[in-house]
Amino acid sequence: MTAPTHRLIAPAVAAVRPTQPPAAADDRALVVGGSLQRDLFRLGVVPCAAVALALTGWFTNSRLDTLEAAFDAEGQAVARQVAAMSDLSLYAGDLPALQNVANAALRGGQVTRVEISNSAGVFVTAGPKTAPLAKLRMFTAPVTLREASRAMAFAPAGSTAAGETPIGLVQTFRDTTAYDRERTRSLMAGIGIAMIALLVAWAWVRHTARAVAQPLRRISRAVAALQAGQFDARCNVVTLAGDDGDAEPGARRAQHELANLAHDINRLAERLQRNRQISEERVCEATAVALQRMAEAEQAALSRARFLAAASHDLRQPLHAMGLFIDGLLPTASPAQRPAVMRLQEATEFMTLLLDDLLEISRLDAQVLTPTISGVSLATVFDQLDAQHAAPAAAARVRLLWEDRGLAVRTDAALLLRIIGNLVSNAIRHTPADGTVLVTARHSGDSIRIEVRDNGVGIAPIHQARIFEEFYQVANTERDRRQGFGLGLAICARIATLLGTRITLRSALQAGSTFAIELPAAHPREVAPPAPEPVATAPLAGVRCLVVDDDPAILHGSRTLLEQWGCQVECAPSRAEALIRLGDAGSHFDVVLCDLQLAGDDDGMEVIDATRRLQPDALAVLVSGATGPEILQRLRQGGVMLLTKPVAPAKLRALLSTRRVAVPA
Repeated sequence: MTAPTHRLIAPAVAAVRPTQPPAAADDRALVVGGSLQRDLFRLGVVPCAAVALALTGWFTNSRLDTLEAAFDAEGQAVARQVAAMSDLSLYAGDLPALQNVANAALRGGQVTRVEISNSAGVFVTAGPKTAPLAKLRMFTAPVTLREASRAMAFAPAGSTAAGETPIGLVQTFRDTTAYDRERTRSLMAGIGIAMIALLVAWAWVRHTARAVAQPLRRISRAVAALQAGQFDARCNVVTLAGDDGDAEPGARRAQHELANLAHDINRLAERLQRNRQISEERVCEATAVALQRMAEAEQAALSRARFLAAASHDLRQPLHAMGLFIDGLLPTASPAQRPAVMRLQEATEFMTLLLDDLLEISRLDAQVLTPTISGVSLATVFDQLDAQHAAPAAAARVRLLWEDRGLAVRTDAALLLRIIGNLVSNAIRHTPADGTVLVTARHSGDSIRIEVRDNGVGIAPIHQARIFEEFYQVANTERDRRQGFGLGLAICARIATLLGTRITLRSALQAGSTFAIELPAAHPREVAPPAPEPVATAPLAGVRCLVVDDDPAILHGSRTLLEQWGCQVECAPSRAEALIRLGDAGSHFDVVLCDLQLAGDDDGMEVIDATRRLQPDALAVLVSGATGPEILQRLRQGGVMLLTKPVAPAKLRALLSTRRVAVPA
């Protein structure tokens, strides 16, 4: 059973192949088992059939040869006997004696007809001629004359025959019907024995094949189940050989090998199951640790967001009041006081920039900004940026070059200005004197690639992956606020993501840096015409303003600043008083400036809603220092105009001036 033993491993190997799906592996195992069963049939039935047929043919042929020889020997013996008994009678011409010899031969029943003849015309027959010649077989024997000494039973030794020349011929005929019947019976017996041998061999091989193939199918299904991840599957191979050893030796050997293979697979399954349990436990532990760390990170992020929102709001309140007071003091300050007031104004501006950057990051993280996509001419963008950065570049002795090549992109113009402006500002800051900053645009497939190149100090590879993080600065370890706060690139990266692109960097130490973004190209027909020149700032005399805030310092500073601009100002410290003033039939306001978080549980949104309802012609503006994502989303959904504290006086004056143009004096 060497060949079947090699085939036992094939289904298991085929079933555990990693590229074989579970269902296909099971089907393949069944197909391999069927092939093994056919091979066992070939190995068992074909040799048995060949041996059975050979032996049956040999024994049948021997039997037929024996029958043939016996039949011929009996016929020839009768012919010789008749010839021996007819010699003297034939020599003497004694016909009655010859007839008696012929009849005596017939009475033995071995022949059906006897003919005795010679050349002298003697012819004696016995037996009928009714049998067809095709069923008769003829035997001949010559009649020779013997000497008396030889005819005698006690002839002396050394006597010789009278002669060897025959004096006549004896012919005997035997009927072959019985012989043919016996021959046919022998053939049928041989065929029957061969069929019985084949049936026995088929039954034995079928039994052996089933004893091997069925357990092998179970083993294959178990291996396929293991491959499918069912590690509790086991091979239940039951051996056919009992204690009394009734099973065939080949089947016992095959079952023994299959049992060993099944035990090996069961041990493998147990080991896989243990490893899977260990892996699942480790995965569960790792997942629990990851979830815990994720929860801690989310909690830390929420805490940071809440801290930034609270700190931003708490800092913006006094900073807003400080800015109002400083802007109110600056026109009336004496020459000795003016430098100190300007230093205060500069410090306030730095704090305002930091809080604005924090607000910008909060707004981007809250996803409350929706870009307005349109065709934007790069020539227009570059002209605005050149007007903004030409003076700082000249002061740093850096050449600033622009190459728009007449291209246009589809993007948000304001956000694109913010990204490129920040990149240009950084390039000017890190480029040495007499260096060059080049802002260029070119086609890149279906997109436009905008690059900001400088020949400055460059960025080391170790820092390139972190420069887009918040508060990360490569060359500002002393945290000089004049070099920025490390938020510009973080904001630009978030804006680029909002625009569906990203900022790429290519840099090396002492070889300069190249920042680039890719945006969809726009056809010149998609570019909107340039906006008209802004209307000159109009005087604010007569503009009626209502300021609602629970901070007395902010109310006092706002009143002082607005009255210096010629506005008529009324202040309300609470929501209730603001609603009374808005509902007064004799009161009419052009602008309502309201804080979001008032004293107690009062909400500035209620004042804005009341303004829209009671005085729809008034410009309702919400002033707040809160920068939390939830608050920004709420204001965006409400469609409220927002001024973030601290409000720059110039920005507030510009807003009031536009309102003054719409309202006649």
